[in-house]
Amino acid sequence: MIQVTEAEWKIMEVLWNHAPRTMADITKTLEPETGWTRHTVITLLKRMHEKGAVAVDESGEVKRYSPLITREEATTDERRRLTHRVFRGEASMLVSNLVSSGDMTVEELQALLDRIRGK
Repeated sequence: MIQVTEAEWKIMEVLWNHAPRTMADITKTLEPETGWTRHTVITLLKRMHEKGAVAVDESGEVKRYSPLITREEATTDERRRLTHRVFRGEASMLVSNLVSSGDMTVEELQALLDRIRGK
């Protein structure tokens, strides 16, 4: 299980949407939203490569980065960590919180359950 930080998640989103990407491509994409310089992106990519979240292709003139984990794997890992840390491992408490807080309506929950059941 590879833990992706909030900053690393931003880079993963860029890579999941289109890979491989160069550091310059990633920086150009994220700079308007984050204000990150190339030095910040280089540091994050190095850390992500060391933990096994991204692959680096050094065969060309510039390094190209690709994700080694899927969005689904990362999302599942994040949900598990959240459920265990905040809801004592009880997924039903997470769902209950989503509905009671208004982030999800009962109708949306029912539609989701129907979709899962194949109705």
